[in-house]
Amino acid sequence: RAAFVRRQLQEHDMPVEDAPDDDDVRQTYNFAPGNHGLVYRADLPDWGAGNAPQDASQDGGAAEDPAPGKSTQLDAPRETRYKLQSMKWGLIPFWTKRNPDYATILRTINARDDSLASKGGMWHSMKQRKRCIVVAQGFYEWLKKGGSKEKIPHYVKRKDEQLMCFAGLWDCVRYEGTDEKQYTYTIITTDSNKQLSFLHDRMPVILENGSDQIRTWLDPGRSEWSKELQSLLKPFSGELECYPVSKEVGKVGNNSPAFIVPVASSQNKNNIANFFGNAKKCAKGGEEEEIVKEEVQAVEEEGSAVKEEADDRRITIDQSSMEDNAPFPVPASGLPMSKGIKRELDADADTDDEEPPETKVIKSEVGNAPKKKTSGKQTRSATKNTTKKASPMIGKGSQKITTFLK
Repeated sequence: RAAFVRRQLQEHDMPVEDAPDDDDVRQTYNFAPGNHGLVYRADLPDWGAGNAPQDASQDGGAAEDPAPGKSTQLDAPRETRYKLQSMKWGLIPFWTKRNPDYATILRTINARDDSLASKGGMWHSMKQRKRCIVVAQGFYEWLKKGGSKEKIPHYVKRKDEQLMCFAGLWDCVRYEGTDEKQYTYTIITTDSNKQLSFLHDRMPVILENGSDQIRTWLDPGRSEWSKELQSLLKPFSGELECYPVSKEVGKVGNNSPAFIVPVASSQNKNNIANFFGNAKKCAKGGEEEEIVKEEVQAVEEEGSAVKEEADDRRITIDQSSMEDNAPFPVPASGLPMSKGIKRELDADADTDDEEPPETKVIKSEVGNAPKKKTSGKQTRSATKNTTKKASPMIGKGSQKITTFLK
């Protein structure tokens, strides 16, 4: 709940001047790309930090129509205000002309930390002007057993039960022929720490709640990328808790409080209730106790029953054609997703202008993109969580960070 997150952040000296209604943010134990989650950021215009760009097309049109994206920050430039905002997971750059398909959105749910270190590239303007914190309770990742097709979902959370604050980037886009704006985000990943190395070779960048790291990351006075900002993108050094959970979480649209309970307890209704009962004892404040109370009541009434969300009944398939190990959601239309869209800029590409060439625009339709000339130089994707040495299909840890719990 947005109100719950707001109070949690404020308790860690992270002020929140504004927040969405609880109904504007998806409340689920199975959060998927394309859902709307909570993002914490400085209260800024749609173009982000720094001076307004000369060209309105460089900020999603905010320069032409500032009212919807106007920031209260402009009224008091010496004081930084912060807010929680509902945004869609899967960043859509401001230069996009048409609504992209789901397969394209999946390509921008993550941004590699090493791609941000490169000059230019797809994240050039966002890393300088539009940095944010993505708030979650924890995240799921799938362990692929060597030599088999079995994939075991694991849930990762902070051992101290605090919210996770992922370093992220946001953007605002307005498509051709519409006045509606859409805010989206991506989560930055880095090398895995020792604790999670068995599970994945990448992990989200987790910043300490209420820390100078977060204040530096969100500082609107820093509108140029620097070594100091890059140095914040490193593996988490705090204690995490990681354990196997029910495979039912692998289907998009499934939802159950049992998804975050260790799999050893997932067959026992009483143990699940005890799991949330212990959380209730640790709850602080009436609102947090009320949330946990609702979770306990749901478990007592339904046990480990899995609900299917009425608004998300996409088919989920086990696949090996993508680089991630997570189950793969098929678009609602039932049409196969294109595997040939090359939408993102190469991580090593130089760009002097804010807006990439027209050929790099995200497109809803597929198959019409012009062919690019290749120089023979090996490049690395700015979004895929694989290393240059690793085979894209072999071995554990080759998948993207895919599913986060809000």
